[in-house]
Amino acid sequence: MSVHREIRTQMQDCGDCPIRHRAVCARCEADELAQLEQIKYYRSYQAGQTVIWSGDKMDFVASVVTGIATLTQTMEDGRRQMVGLLLPSDFVGRPGRSYAAYDVTATTDLVMCCFRRKPFEEMMGSTPHIAQRLLEMTLDELDAAREWMLLLGRKTAREKIASLLAIIARRDASLKQPRTAATMTFDLPLTREEMSDYLGLTLETVSRQMSALKRDGIITLDGKRQVTIPSMDALMDETGDDSDGGYLV
Repeated sequence: MSVHREIRTQMQDCGDCPIRHRAVCARCEADELAQLEQIKYYRSYQAGQTVIWSGDKMDFVASVVTGIATLTQTMEDGRRQMVGLLLPSDFVGRPGRSYAAYDVTATTDLVMCCFRRKPFEEMMGSTPHIAQRLLEMTLDELDAAREWMLLLGRKTAREKIASLLAIIARRDASLKQPRTAATMTFDLPLTREEMSDYLGLTLETVSRQMSALKRDGIITLDGKRQVTIPSMDALMDETGDDSDGGYLV
């Protein structure tokens, strides 16, 4: 069973939510938000805690409000592979599916806005705005999975590191509307070890490529986690992609 700290003291008003414009409720009107208020609650997890284990029964679905979580698959011989990242506004769980498909682990301190699964499924049938937004998010997730197949299968180590940094930077920028600064600064949610696991690289290769990007002026580093990108265009040139795809994902 996962261990979590559940927050039920003070509900955050949906209108003030930092992920409101990107979450599953982004298209909801006032009456629909009022219905969601009746079935929502918050859960928080400390870094390293398990949100749900693969195969566990899920009685909720949720949106990540703050923090980062990882999706991990365990193979029969005990090896574990990180298969995805959950960033703020990402959706956790699948309506119509009672059990978790992957281990979900908090990489940083994590807060999730949770909805009781059965009432949420009922709302999907009566609230087209929720169903439409969830479909959009699912298609975005499919595109991201295809992009990740390309990254893992065909890109060089430097391109993999640059691509991961670009994905995180664009998502961080999308949550900070409007984007006012020419440079982009964010806290890297993964350790070097986690990056190596996620990208299929050795720890030494990750550290070497991060240092090379810093030396070449593509990024600057403040401590172990804070990354500044002086030019997003310069970073995108390092990803090996044909176009930058804009600043949103």
